[in-house]
Amino acid sequence: MNLVYLCPQFPPNYTPFCSCLKALGVNVLGIGDGPAESFTPETREALTAYYQVEDLHHYASLLKACGYFTHQYGKIDRLESHNEYWLATDARLRQDFNITGLKPADMQFIRRKSGMKGVFRTAGIKVAPGKVVHTLAGAEELIKEAGYPVIAKPDDGVGALDTFKIHDREELSSFFEKKPEHDYMMEGFVKGTIFSFDGLTDRDGNILFCTAHTYSQGIMEVVNNAEHVFYYSLRSIPKELEEVGRKAVSAFKVQERFFHIEFFKTGPADYVALEVNMRPPGGYTTDMFNYANDIDVYALWAEAVTGRTAPLEYQRKYHCCYASRKYRFNYVYSHEAIMRNYGSCILAVQSVPGVFSTALGDIGYIFRTEHEQDILEIASFIHER
Repeated sequence: MNLVYLCPQFPPNYTPFCSCLKALGVNVLGIGDGPAESFTPETREALTAYYQVEDLHHYASLLKACGYFTHQYGKIDRLESHNEYWLATDARLRQDFNITGLKPADMQFIRRKSGMKGVFRTAGIKVAPGKVVHTLAGAEELIKEAGYPVIAKPDDGVGALDTFKIHDREELSSFFEKKPEHDYMMEGFVKGTIFSFDGLTDRDGNILFCTAHTYSQGIMEVVNNAEHVFYYSLRSIPKELEEVGRKAVSAFKVQERFFHIEFFKTGPADYVALEVNMRPPGGYTTDMFNYANDIDVYALWAEAVTGRTAPLEYQRKYHCCYASRKYRFNYVYSHEAIMRNYGSCILAVQSVPGVFSTALGDIGYIFRTEHEQDILEIASFIHER
């Protein structure tokens, strides 16, 4: 099997995806814009071959690279990056080289918020009232139904970039005066706690592994207010969350892919869909999968790509948490105090690359415990200001 991996060196914690493919005999063919000499030894050893381009945004260069690999190794069987930013590029290359997986037509439903909302509605999953708005008058029509505040976000966007919470008519007018040219989705504000349903499916869409996480606050608030955040996995998935999560996985026809589906919990058993992501959850969440369940999700994905259909047998042994810190805050407790008090629970301390720091903080602590109350205690200790 030949698999092209776009940007195999980034993020660094995704290198095991390539290593596990290699262990199963897959030819991992990397395309990137940096010299192979700059990669970690693990990344270099995982690649059968590497093609450097000057700019990954230059599509003709990517076509040339894939053409070269086809000539040298035969048909490309899979192409992946596991990166939201390259999702549309991945799809375009798959179409041009007749590779199994998501194609450009699928982007309407898995990149565009308006398309996602349509799929959720068709599946009978609750969503916030919302639509793409082009004019002030169109926004006011929505606000008659939803009321203030409303959330405005790029219809085709990544993360919480250029996302705004609008509280009144004055802010609405200001938004339209400065609005970027691209389409914006506007929807009613939903008050609730964010939960995610996360996992991996086989090539037939059956779930091989799943888990759930809850978040201290939304990424929009974290990014716009330059805040820190914590989120952690659940040892037991609420029945209603798993039901609506599985319904969404089926509705979006997730095949041989990771999924990260976000919901607002608005009542004891009520979940409102926020959005779906057809890639691993961001940051270090794949590592958290492993820590929480004593599994190897990188190897599991490689097995799924090469044909595994048997669900993984595992136990959710721990809650695993990621708690970030921002350099701009004056925290009560030093790093040394954190390690002195909770070092036995802490698995990793990450220095976050700048491109991720707005959402994931400058420093991240990953820790696990058997009891949820202990997770909350440690996160509170880390974040006390």
